[in-house]
Amino acid sequence: MKKNIIVLLVMITASFTMHAQWNKGKGNGYYKLSAWYLQSDQHYTDTGAIDPNVTRTQFNTNIYAEYGISDKIDIIAYVPFFANTSQNNQISGTNGSVILEGESVSSFGDVDLGINYGLYKKGNWAASVKLLLGLPTGNDNGGSDGSFQTGDGEFNQYLSTYLGYSTSLNGLPFYAKSYIGYNNRSEGFSDEFRTGLEAGINLFSNKLWIIGRLNVLKSLKNGSLNAITSNGSIFANNIEFSSLGIEAAYYITETLGVSASFDTAVDGRIIAANPSFSGGIFLDIK
Repeated sequence: MKKNIIVLLVMITASFTMHAQWNKGKGNGYYKLSAWYLQSDQHYTDTGAIDPNVTRTQFNTNIYAEYGISDKIDIIAYVPFFANTSQNNQISGTNGSVILEGESVSSFGDVDLGINYGLYKKGNWAASVKLLLGLPTGNDNGGSDGSFQTGDGEFNQYLSTYLGYSTSLNGLPFYAKSYIGYNNRSEGFSDEFRTGLEAGINLFSNKLWIIGRLNVLKSLKNGSLNAITSNGSIFANNIEFSSLGIEAAYYITETLGVSASFDTAVDGRIIAANPSFSGGIFLDIK
């Protein structure tokens, strides 16, 4: 039986806030406390087919922060301070008995630290470059078979560039942006190429942002790890996907707000074929 193979979708997007290519500005910041959830009972195989698997759940609570140390430079931190991977009992379809007991592993997750540098800003256009360092602070060998992971055990460097445009549509604030990036991985993992598009429109007198996004990840398949024998790792090698997402962010006050999002892979290799959900509360200090 194939083991459950899923990917931690909480970090696949290249940005965490609206207008990520526009710098925060010196002394300004964006801070978000959120929870992310994925329950998967099927996955894309290495050929792109969809196969069923024992239901496995991935959950984390995290803090994301951006702070402007100058008008052109922001520092970035993503800290999943609680991460959990669990799997249901396997039940016999004939007599209802438990074939295999479920498991659950909780720990700190993998931290990302980085910097965003504003390359260009003129009129409605802005461009930036971002470097994120992925630190192996999670558990990469949890559970009885080592597949209940909350981290991948490798140090990676993700470099990306952004181009964005802001305007108004029928008097409503609107933005669109694109990005391309390269993720240099270690410990036998294949490097990755990432790209995507995002657009958002503001409704109800600057209270509500509605955002849509497309993210694409392609493996360069230059690593030495075998994804098929990775014991169902949620951080399997050579994952690939195209995903669609939608997010709503509502400002309760000028600085305090809440958000909710939905993302799902529309095709892929070695990833969950189920949607993920996220919700949180944020402070946008301008």
